[in-house]
Amino acid sequence: MPELKIRKDRTATVLRKLAKEETDARVARRLLAIANALSGMSRKEAALSAGMDRQTLRDWVIRYNAHGVAGLLDQWGGGRPPLLTSEQQAELLEIVLVGPDPEKDGFCAFTRDDLVAIAKKRFGKSMHPVSMGRLLKRLDLSRQKARPSHPLKDPAAAAAFKKSPADAQKTSAYT
Repeated sequence: MPELKIRKDRTATVLRKLAKEETDARVARRLLAIANALSGMSRKEAALSAGMDRQTLRDWVIRYNAHGVAGLLDQWGGGRPPLLTSEQQAELLEIVLVGPDPEKDGFCAFTRDDLVAIAKKRFGKSMHPVSMGRLLKRLDLSRQKARPSHPLKDPAAAAAFKKSPADAQKTSAYT
């Protein structure tokens, strides 16, 4: 296999100065490894001096040859795309904010498992409850829910049952 040449538009000294001025330590290490290889060190020794493998140095040399110093920056891929589109996330948010119908659904608050079932039924997307929790957090929803209330509760009867402050003082045993 032919030896991989390193571009010579910058000398090893210039690369070392660039590494010294670089704020990103990972880029500085890559610059130093390439500078060591340019100054005559073997690829294996140059890679080990910078804390990397010979193959890794080869990959960085290819990127340096193609793009210069800018090619030594990390280029993260952006990660896995979200399972639900933004429109589906907006619809799910609307479903959560409206809440369940206790007479139709049989419960008064959604759990993550309930929302997973809704996502499977509505959008055809299968999710783990932990993933649903992460999605709800990204949608700025908290895990707290309102204290449950019995559906047959009568607020008027509860108010009539409570004593007024004057009635409470009359029946107090400590007065």
